[in-house]
This record gives sequence, C-alpha cells and structure tokens, in this order.
Amino acid sequence: MYKRQLQMCPGLYDHHCGMGRPGGFVERLYGGTYIGHVIEHVTLELLTRVGYRANFGKTRNAGRPGLYDVVIEFETEEPARYLLEEAVKLVDACCKGLDFPLQSVLEEAQRLRGIYDLGPSTAAIVEAAQRRNIPVRRIAGSLVRLGTGRYRKYVQATMTHSTSGIAVDIASDKALTKQLLQQAGIRVPRGRVVKTLEEARHAFSQLNTTVVVKPFDGCQGRGVSTHIDTLELLEDAFAFAAYDSAPVIIEEYAPGRQYRLLVVGEQFVAAAERIPAHVMGDGEHTIRELIDLVNAQPERGDDHEKPLTKIAVDEVVQRFLHLQKRTLDEIPARGEMVLLRDSANLSTGGIAVDCTDQVHPVFAQMAIRAARTIGLDVCGVDLIVPDIQNPRDADHAVIIEVNAAPGIRMHHYPSQGAARDVGAAILESMYPKGTTARVPIISITGTNGKTTTTRMIRHILRYAGYHVGMTSTEGVYIGDERVLSGDTTGPQSAELVLSDPTVDVAVLETARGGIIRGGLAYDVADVGIVTNVAMDHIGQDGLQTLEDILHVKALVAECVKKSDGAVVLSADDPELVKLAQRLKSKVIFVSTASSNPMITRHLACGGQAYYVREGWMIEAAGALEWKIARIQDFPITLQGTALFHVANALCAIAAARHLNISRKQCALALTQFRSDLHNPGRINIFRMPSGRYVISDYGHNPDGVRVIGEMTSRLMGKKVPAVIGFPGDRDDAVLAEAARMAVKYFGPLVVKEDLDTRGRERGEVAALLVSEIRKVAPEMPVHVEYDEREALRKILQLYPDEPLILMFHEHLQGIRDVLLEQGGQEVYALPDLKPVAAISAM
Repeated sequence: MYKRQLQMCPGLYDHHCGMGRPGGFVERLYGGTYIGHVIEHVTLELLTRVGYRANFGKTRNAGRPGLYDVVIEFETEEPARYLLEEAVKLVDACCKGLDFPLQSVLEEAQRLRGIYDLGPSTAAIVEAAQRRNIPVRRIAGSLVRLGTGRYRKYVQATMTHSTSGIAVDIASDKALTKQLLQQAGIRVPRGRVVKTLEEARHAFSQLNTTVVVKPFDGCQGRGVSTHIDTLELLEDAFAFAAYDSAPVIIEEYAPGRQYRLLVVGEQFVAAAERIPAHVMGDGEHTIRELIDLVNAQPERGDDHEKPLTKIAVDEVVQRFLHLQKRTLDEIPARGEMVLLRDSANLSTGGIAVDCTDQVHPVFAQMAIRAARTIGLDVCGVDLIVPDIQNPRDADHAVIIEVNAAPGIRMHHYPSQGAARDVGAAILESMYPKGTTARVPIISITGTNGKTTTTRMIRHILRYAGYHVGMTSTEGVYIGDERVLSGDTTGPQSAELVLSDPTVDVAVLETARGGIIRGGLAYDVADVGIVTNVAMDHIGQDGLQTLEDILHVKALVAECVKKSDGAVVLSADDPELVKLAQRLKSKVIFVSTASSNPMITRHLACGGQAYYVREGWMIEAAGALEWKIARIQDFPITLQGTALFHVANALCAIAAARHLNISRKQCALALTQFRSDLHNPGRINIFRMPSGRYVISDYGHNPDGVRVIGEMTSRLMGKKVPAVIGFPGDRDDAVLAEAARMAVKYFGPLVVKEDLDTRGRERGEVAALLVSEIRKVAPEMPVHVEYDEREALRKILQLYPDEPLILMFHEHLQGIRDVLLEQGGQEVYALPDLKPVAAISAM
C-alpha cells in the first residue's frame, strides 16, 4: 500500500510531518499511522502538484474509530475539496490494490482552478494586501472585500471601491469616450458609428483613408479588422464586426506601435508595448505547427490562468493570414515574424514588453488626462505612437481606447522587461501607506460570563462614542439596531459585523460551537478574552475533557496581535494561568482578590492586572495602582454578591482600557449598566406584589449553578427554593454534577425540562436530575413539572413566604410573562435585601 502511494506521489518523501526534516512523514508511514493522517498528506501533495502552496494539515479522531476530522490549508475551496475527496479514493485504491486515474484527477483539478481561482488582476491586489497585513475576504467570484468595518472596501479585478459606475459606462461606449477625449483636446482617430453597410460605405468614403472596422461594444480584439483600404474589404469587415455587435465603428487606421499605459489614482504607474500574437519562422515547421509549439510553452495557458494566453486558431487568425495571402500550412523562413492578428490583446495570444522607464512624460501626462476626463481611478489607456520615447511624436499619437477594469497581467508578467507591481499601486490608492484597514476587534469566549462581558464592553464603548458591532447569544447589533436575532456567536455572524461599513469597533462573543464548525471570522484580534474554563459540552464535537475545552477556546487567546494586542485571562482559573505561559501576546490578568499570588507575581514582573481590594476595582501596572470605581456602584454586581459579574466587569474594563478608553469612562458606563435594560437572561430580577423577589438566570452547567448559588448564599445566608433544568445535549456526568451542585446551594427544588430536548426523550433529563438529587439529598423535597412556566407557577404557589426564589430558565420571555401576569415588576436591584456577605465589604 505505502509503496504504491509513494510511487504515485513521490513528493511525500519531502513531507516533514512535524519532525522538522524531509522524510518525517515516510517514517511515520512505515512506523504506523492512522488512515486520516495519510489522507491529509496525500491531499497536501495533490494540491502541490496542481500548483498550490499548501503546507498545513491536521487530523484528529472525531469520536469513534475510523472517523476523522481532517483540516487542510487551501487557497481556493472548490479544487481543494475535490482533491480531498479524491485523496480518500486514492488511498482506498492503494489499500485494495486497484488502479487510480491520478492524471485525470490532476487535470480535473487544473480545470477547476481555471474556473474558481482568482483572476491574475484580483490575485495581484490580494497578494499586495496580504503583504501589508490587510484583511482579505473573498465574497464571490473575483469580488473581494478588503479591510473591516468602516475601512471596508471592495475590489473586483481592477475595479475598486472608488471606481465610478458612470465612468465605467462611459468607457464602455467607445463613441462617447472618443467624443469626451476630443473635447478635452486629446487626439483620437476620426471615425463614425454606423448600423448599415450603406452607412459604412459612406463613412469610408468620407474618411478617405485606410480604416479599422470593429464592433461598437467588442472587447479582446473580437470582430476587429485593420488595414481596410478597399470597398470589397470593407464589406467583408463590416459583416465580420456586425456578427458580434449591431452598431459598428469605422475609424481611421493609426500607424505606429501599440502601447498600454496604466493610470492609478491620477498617477502613471506602468506601460507596456503590446505585440500581437505571432510566430517566428524556423524554415522547418508550418505556421500551424509553430503555433502548437508556442502554445506548448509552460508560461502559456487557457484564458488568464498563466502569464500568457495560448494562441487560438480562430476565424480572426485565418482572416488576417488571408489578408497577408498566407495559409496555416505555409512554412515561413527562418527568423521571419508572422503576425497572426493585428490587435495586440494578451487574451488573444499577444505578448507585452515593459517600457515604463522609456515613456516620455508627455505621453504619461496624456494618459493621465484621458483617465481624468473619463473619471476612472484605475484606467488602461491604449495609445498608438511611432516612438513613445520621442516627444516630437506627440502630434502623431492617438488614443484608440480607454479601459475600465484593465487587466494588469501584462505588467506583472511581461514577456520582456521588468515586472511592475501594479497590484500594490492599486492597493495603495485604496489604502495609502500608513493608513489603517482594520477596526479594533475584541473577541470574548469562556464557559460562563462571555455574554455579559460582551454586553458590558459594548456598553462602555458606546458610552465612549463608538459605533459598535456586536455578536452575542441574543443577536447581532450594529449600533442600537438588532439586525439579526438568535444565538449569533459563530463566524458568519462575526463576518456580518466586520463587513458593515458603519462599525468603528467589533465586539464578538465567540462560542465553542462556532469555533469548531467554522473557525474564526478574523485573523487576529486586538483583545482576546477567556473568562473561565469549566466542564460543559462534554461529549459534543469530540470534547471529552477539560483540556479539550481549553484547547478549543484557547484559539481566541492565540489569535491576538503579537505586537500591540492583549489577552485578558482570569488569574482565579488555574487552567488559564497555565494557558498564559504559552501565549506570545501581552497577557492581562484579572482577579476578584488582590491577594491572588498570580497577580502578585505578574505585577512584580512588570505586568498589568485588574483586581478587587477593599471594595474597589483596581488597575495596576507593575508597582503603580489606580482606583477605578467601588463595586457597589455597579448595579450588576448586586452590592458585591454577584462575584462572577465582578469578574466580568474586570474583563470588560481591561479590554476597554486596552483600546484607550479612560478609567472614568469605564466606571461611568458601568454604573449605568443594568440587568433589566442591558443584560436580558442573566440575573434578571422581579419584585412581586408581596415584596418577595424572583431571580431568573440562564445557568446551564455546574459552574453556572455554583456561582449563582454562591451569590444567593451571600444574599440570604441559606438555601433558597429553585427551579432547575439543563440542556439535554450535555453528557450524563455533567447533568449529574449540575444536580449535585443545585442540591448544595438550593432547596426545595422543582425540576423542569427545556422545550428543546436536544435529542433526548421527553422526561429523560428530568428523571436523571431527580435520581441524582435523591442520591445525595434523599430528604430534600423535589417536584417535577416539565413546562418551565408551569414549574415557576408551582414553586411560587408552594413557597409563598420565601423572600427569594431562583429560576433557571431556557427562555426569559416566557418567565417574564408569568411574573408580569402575577403583578411582578422587573427591577435591577434588591433594596429590601441586605446581603449577609458581599465582596464590597471585604
């Protein structure tokens, strides 16, 4: 098996496979490795064989034997997906000793490249953007988005965000273009637009010179006939041009050499002499055979896939040879140039010779004036002149065409002369050097607290005057408007924010599921936050341990700017302390206690931290400290009892401060951040007519139950009645631990179920929870009511004298409706309850 694979893909011998040297993969292959790993490397090799740069791959077991997740680096998705599927077939064929059509697979991949790869013009601009670290996102076809948020701009081929639509329309109208150029004093060939042969004869008679006949809206030299000097040739040329376009242009033939001058942002940047498709005779081969030899050159391909295009033997070539009284079967003399077309388009097999440095300023200025007249920011000016170095030939120069979206392949890959980085010039016209193309990105993840932290950061930044784009578990917000509802914490939602041209800063709640299924929507963030890591989602997406969860969420911390970014981590979480040791970006620690030894050590090393001391939130850098605000001034902390919200606020302040928001602005913003107005679903408080309170929260895992239980203990000093229920897609062990945690802090209990059972049978989760509760607390009263609204009604009825009841909800609105029906009022504080213990008093 391995021998056949290596025979078909000998490049596998060069694969390192993490061993740091060529041959590493072959050692693994013969030493024994899993089949997904083999498929990964075969795919990378096939991608390399068809011309892609593909070096990264990773394979992991997907939860059961024989099932793997294979990640492959690619430039274009469609060819890569095809080759990945074919790699599976190749490896299978080798295992079974069957033949595999490798050559036809590679040819099909090349065909897909021709269809789906970016064209050379767009690719050149994209490469320039990547060199400058400007974000690039391919939208569809050759449409590419550069930059993010308010700096977002589009480019397609060489049409940019600033290209005028009316200028493109003008350039597409050859007659109107000539009219405007002529009015601007720029010399153009005399001519007319005609619709009938009779009009063509009349125009030819009036011009009284050799003419060119071409379609009114043609391109790439199609339907063009030159050197027309008789009525007989005119009639034939008119029919040839009218086949592609009803209106036809008759204009005087301008003798001279053909040049393309490129203007970008009213600056002359490159020029090339364009030489029509031709062959050089060798005295042995026919013209047809010479064309085949030229087309076999490696730099020639179909359409625009390579620096040069193959010469097509079409009707235009045959007509042009006929005018020269030549045939394809003729053998030209050695050294004789045989022109195959008169038009010099690269797309029809012509070549380009760079002459940028030879262009006299008078001709460069002529091109600039032409582009300015039409109104194009990127403009290809086709000029015919005897000698572009000789200013005395200016009176003989004519502009025959002005091109919107000019191809720049000829400048990047001239057949002779220096290559000109026109893509970089176009990019610089969009993003001058020294300007930014990115809005700041703050990305937040963690097991618990990420939604609240995200909302706090948005609130602070809006208070500071920023137009914020935010993704969260309740929807996507652009400024004050919720533009998309639902759990929008994946890359598609983040992409929505990053592509909005009104966004000043992006605040992205980034959840585990989105990371696993689609990765991140950005390359690097300015701030990455990991609030905490706890047992949740075990058994989902291949996650089996706490280390697995950390591995996924660590991506947010790892994809942060190395030079001026920051990662905010909780020093109270041992797993995050370990994570900090391997990060390359600046780390900012937060803690609810100034006595945390990690904080002390971090500050001693000159680090930055945010923590709590004597009821104050403190910012510290090295030996310096600044007070930000008292905890009790932040309503969301419930007088310091909601310690987890204190931690969330510290993370939010750390992120905002890294974006240079002042300490005063952070403090003032969070004094106005309220659960009822700004944090739905998290510690929402309702005061009932009797004076008692109901607190509702989306506590959906053991750690969430724990921190809320600690909060109610600080408030009441005892257990409080609670309605509990947890998502059905959690592992049984996680659900059991959540039940045990509920018993520790709450009681009596009413067990409910989520409306969405997430793959479980109705009653299954409730039964598991009740069973675990009775194991650890057989004396505790436990009631079951599947519907969470009915469960709430039941606990209110059963325990009317309890001053505080806790409700773990699935959907807040249903709970809110029940409480409002019973006369409840949503509030943001507990003024009637004096906490037994609070961090603000510590």
